Amino acid sequence: MRKIFLALMLGISLWAQSAVVDIAWLNQNKGDKDLVIIDLRDPKEFLQGHIKGAVNIYALEKLFDEDYMMPGLDELRETFSNAGIDSNSKVVLYDNGEFIWAARAYWILETLGHNSVSLLNVGYGNWQEGAIETSINPIAVKPKQFVPRVDNSKLQTKLGTLVSIGKKTIIDGRAQPHYMGQESFAKRFGHIPTALNYACTQNYEVTQSGTQMKDFDTLRELYKDLPKDKEIILYCDGGAEAALNYVVLQELGYDVSVYDGSWLEWGNDPAVPVENPSQN
Repeated sequence: MRKIFLALMLGISLWAQSAVVDIAWLNQNKGDKDLVIIDLRDPKEFLQGHIKGAVNIYALEKLFDEDYMMPGLDELRETFSNAGIDSNSKVVLYDNGEFIWAARAYWILETLGHNSVSLLNVGYGNWQEGAIETSINPIAVKPKQFVPRVDNSKLQTKLGTLVSIGKKTIIDGRAQPHYMGQESFAKRFGHIPTALNYACTQNYEVTQSGTQMKDFDTLRELYKDLPKDKEIILYCDGGAEAALNYVVLQELGYDVSVYDGSWLEWGNDPAVPVENPSQN
């Protein structure tokens, strides 16, 4: 686990570099001047209540362009700068408990070279009452200078995915009916040939207080059959579900990248092959 190894090497808090943190960690570190908590929910939900000190970035508006791809560098630089993130920031992300919106931000930040980022293991309000202080009042954010340093190894293209069929492991993070070709948000139905189906929902569980990420021992068992000696390409419908698989698999030591265009691009292009089990 790369982040844990770095933490030990640098002599800093183990939790500070973990891919997933909990409410206890957040309470212990909320006084850190470099800590930036990002709420990825709709602004209306944010104003009804959020973790005290959190900054709102609406995922659906700020982390996708009109084609549901990653926005341009200038736009992302502005978004993260205005959220108070710079190279020293330790970013913690949360959403409504679907985890895919926070994971999308996680993957984009890492793709832009910011590796000190974690996912909160629960969605907003999915904790015991009083576990952490909340507020309805937004804070005044002091903009900082976010400088993107793109890591292309974390980003996959349609062409790169096409030439990887039969050579690399490809994982479809959508729900099974979409993978099986029974449902689709694109014109065509099915999945990318050779792709394996690991729905991103397998990464979390429903508890009495709401959804919660599974522990990594459980997740390690879930993904144990995947090879670690070659790159794994992740996709879904629009790059958010795949991002959740990215967070988990990277922490488990796999070499992963996200095909950002995902099925919305692939499934609408008649020039690339599809496999549709529902037609067999």
